[in-house]
Amino acid sequence: MKMIYTNENNFLVNNVKNLIEAQNIKTFIKNEFAQGAVGEVSAFDSWPEVWVYDDADFDRADEIAKASQKTIKADDWICQHCSEENDPSFEVCWNCQEENG
Repeated sequence: MKMIYTNENNFLVNNVKNLIEAQNIKTFIKNEFAQGAVGEVSAFDSWPEVWVYDDADFDRADEIAKASQKTIKADDWICQHCSEENDPSFEVCWNCQEENG
């Protein structure tokens, strides 16, 4: 067994776990409920961790975890309906609710 990913944020840890398991790699989360022990143990030692059961899956799982953390650079887009500038994370215009495209 090898650790693939750790973070203080349970949401991010579970997201990485789900992405890896979607590729048929068995994982588990260690320290899932350990954050209540902060003070008794170091804060870093209580962070949840994603581990793979089979060491042979480590490289593939590590690639998936690293890819999930990359920031995708995208440009703002201009709505063709109302000419409003929108953040790349919006799929519809915040001003007129028209779809991007």
